Amino acid sequence: MTVMQTVAAIRRYPLKSARGEALTATDVEQTGLRGDRTWACIDRIDGTVGSAKHPRRWGRLLDVGTSMRDDGPETTLTLHVDGTSVPAGSAAADTALSKHLGRPVRLSRELPPDARLHRTLPDDVGMVPDWMDGARPGQDTITAIAGAGRVGRFVDFGAVHIVTTGALSLLGERMGGGSVAATRFRPNLVIDAPRDPEPGQELRLGDVVLRVVLPTPRCIVPGLSQAELPADLSVLSALARHYRIPVAGLGRAACFGTYADVVQPGRFRVGQVVH
Repeated sequence: MTVMQTVAAIRRYPLKSARGEALTATDVEQTGLRGDRTWACIDRIDGTVGSAKHPRRWGRLLDVGTSMRDDGPETTLTLHVDGTSVPAGSAAADTALSKHLGRPVRLSRELPPDARLHRTLPDDVGMVPDWMDGARPGQDTITAIAGAGRVGRFVDFGAVHIVTTGALSLLGERMGGGSVAATRFRPNLVIDAPRDPEPGQELRLGDVVLRVVLPTPRCIVPGLSQAELPADLSVLSALARHYRIPVAGLGRAACFGTYADVVQPGRFRVGQVVH
């Protein structure tokens, strides 16, 4: 019997590394969900892009709320910082975020010409990708944002990030039988399916067509405290033990979920059948 796959959840992250929004439906553009990861904090000192991949420097971005209006020709973003709401693109937003983060920042929709970010590698050696030559567990480093050039947004690689309920269930079993929240992995799309799609596979959701590119190498973020979730480094340990696989001829990395590019833009909704 064929199992019907459906869209279980849709999430958008207007500001890189800030809290996301749950959506019931969304427009999908060539570069991803409308409004997704279109803003970022830029460090005024060294010009790097703010990312919770470096928790000591940027971890408090995970406390910043977002709400985006996308019912007009332009999207507008409001940030919720320390009990106040400020419009993105304003001096008030830059001031509020700088105070919250403890460092001078500015919000931007413009990708720096050489988009880079600070990251702290997890303490487990299995979480260090093979292609990071000479890198050590726990080390701080600076890396390029591959998705900036590929997609033109503040995404790590692909336009759309997907996880499946089947993969989450298996991870929970491997961690001792508990449930693992999809939101730990900050996906755009949660598909109710027994397993992840394979690279090269095309998914049709309504009039949207996505093409799976590669599995998603994981960083330190799934183990951090975010929104209502407490910190849980055992997630990273499980990924290092069970999910280290070859990635596109680059070497092995601990992966969970998949990246996809948009073949055909359109619109889809929660409950949409996935073909």
